[in-house]
Amino acid sequence: MSEGKNIIFSLQGVSKVYPPSKTVLKDIYLSFYYGAKIGIIGLNGSGKSSLLKIIAGVEKDFIGDLSFTQGFSVGYLEQDPQLDDSKTVIEVVREGAGEVTALLEEYEKINNDFGLPEVYEDADKMEKLMARQGELQDKIDAVGAWELDTKLERSMDALRTPEGDTPIKNLSGGERRRVALCRLLIQQPDILLLDEPTNH
Repeated sequence: MSEGKNIIFSLQGVSKVYPPSKTVLKDIYLSFYYGAKIGIIGLNGSGKSSLLKIIAGVEKDFIGDLSFTQGFSVGYLEQDPQLDDSKTVIEVVREGAGEVTALLEEYEKINNDFGLPEVYEDADKMEKLMARQGELQDKIDAVGAWELDTKLERSMDALRTPEGDTPIKNLSGGERRRVALCRLLIQQPDILLLDEPTNH
């Protein structure tokens, strides 16, 4: 998304009350431009995490209005990221490249389908597959998907995550946060929200 001096996000009169009557946010107004770096500081229990969850769209139960400029994506890293303990580090990080991975998987499937008799003996099916393969090739080239594994490795190295084949269940809290952050950065969100960033 291109940069500009337009406001891309705003909260108007936002309040959050937890039952039965605990008010953690009251009448909050907040707006920011693309590229802004904002820190939210407050005591424990003052509503920092609640505010971030509202901005991220995770928390829907609040009073007031929230608006985003269309076309901007939001990435949110909570204090204690929830990761699938049955997966490895590389499998979790790769989740951040879901759309790119889907393109590569479809491309591979089409290549395999070319070897099926019901395909190569049918001119119409072959033509459709070749057309789709061309579309995928263009998309893959446009997003640099052929270098995905290299990008993942560089990101993991930069954030000092454990080796890719390490089971998530074996990670410490800090290692889990770095893996979750790596997955999030791979998504390249326009707006990045970090809850307790010093922990990450």
